[in-house]
Amino acid sequence: MAMNNIQVGSVSIAGQTILAPMAGFTDLPYRKICRQWGAAYAVAEMAASKDNLQHTAKTSFRMNLDGEPSPRGIQLIGSVPEELARAAKRAENAGADIVDLNCGCPAKKVCSVACGSALLKNPDLVESLLQSIVNAVSVPVTLKYRIGWSTSDINAVDLGKRAEDAGVKMLVLHGRTGEQGFKGHAEYETIRRLKQAVSIPVIANGDIDAADKALEVLKATGADGVMIGRGALGNPWIFSQINSLLSGTRQFILSKTQIEETIIGHIRSHHAFYGEVLGLKTIRKHLNWYLKRFNADEKDIRKVLLAGNPDEQIDLTLLLLERLDLSINLL
Repeated sequence: MAMNNIQVGSVSIAGQTILAPMAGFTDLPYRKICRQWGAAYAVAEMAASKDNLQHTAKTSFRMNLDGEPSPRGIQLIGSVPEELARAAKRAENAGADIVDLNCGCPAKKVCSVACGSALLKNPDLVESLLQSIVNAVSVPVTLKYRIGWSTSDINAVDLGKRAEDAGVKMLVLHGRTGEQGFKGHAEYETIRRLKQAVSIPVIANGDIDAADKALEVLKATGADGVMIGRGALGNPWIFSQINSLLSGTRQFILSKTQIEETIIGHIRSHHAFYGEVLGLKTIRKHLNWYLKRFNADEKDIRKVLLAGNPDEQIDLTLLLLERLDLSINLL
């Protein structure tokens, strides 16, 4: 299976592996790392579209694309057409090459205000939101969504057709319902049917946590690419692994030094982005994922997470990494 490009309207994505937008994780520092390790495209954390939230520190962080290679994408969340149109224009002005609408988040605090995957209950509103965004910006608009709100209302294929008619240039479909959250397993048959029903690119998402699984899903669905979410947490190397299989080489070996340099580099860039106080706190979830990936002991992980300053955090992380088996092989 050869590696192909994905054409999203006027924007070309040079590859088939994409980092999913994940609140609290896919900030600018981590997107840059994943791009360095082979992600062809990485979408920023969902940014609020409400007018009164546009000038908060959180929104500023989430719409920060400084130094990020193209194509750059910002995902928006909301349920009011006019607000989403204004937020989309701000995203474009911030440097976004692609603007995405979130109709996939299953979090209760999001769905309780009729956003995220709860929007799937109202396809007419979703179509209206998409049309408002498309009309507001000159860059391509994409939709990330789920197969339906519930198993009794699987509407992804119909909604995908309506999205394409509204001017959407790419669809990213997660193979679960909104009600499922992340329980059970993603199914890919609906993604396959969606791919057959539309002429724009379709990206498969859900439970893709290894290179072999990515290839299985691409073959099963005929999708144009894969979007990796939780499988990329603490594991930015997954994109290089998938790319190796797609290119037919099936050989990817990482040295201990490369892994250490990636993790320590992530800590440093994270602190530079957020500052010492906020950065010390917000890097912890990333460190937790990295260290668990390499089977670190919970007590040792806790010591790293309780570090009192950036230098101590880096020193403790290095000491722990030296004791772990950090090999990553794909042969």
